[in-house]
Amino acid sequence: QVQLVESGGGLVQAGGSLRLSCAASGRTLSSFAMGWFRQAPGKEREFVASISRSGGSTYYADSVKGRFAISRDNAKNTGYLQMGSLKPEDTAVYYCAADQAIFTTKRVPEYWGQGTQVSVSS
Repeated sequence: QVQLVESGGGLVQAGGSLRLSCAASGRTLSSFAMGWFRQAPGKEREFVASISRSGGSTYYADSVKGRFAISRDNAKNTGYLQMGSLKPEDTAVYYCAADQAIFTTKRVPEYWGQGTQVSVSS
């Protein structure tokens, strides 16, 4: 089992940047693919990005492609989501997730963090 804790959320103006972190404990993060989902008020949770165990493969939702970058540092047991050119529609609670298999939109990861709020003002 792995525990995930997100950090780095906050309030930012449109066009700004934020970096989210996801710290893992319990098991080494290198045993898991990891990724990010988000849920805006009144909307369903949606896939944002994911990265393979080694970091060699990454996947993005079309809505964030070219603006967000997912990465990981297995030595630090931490994953990251660098968000740039933020838009008000990026406002949501962002959740870190992990699973032994890679996931995008169809596979539901087994492990989840508690979430961190990202708010983008216009």
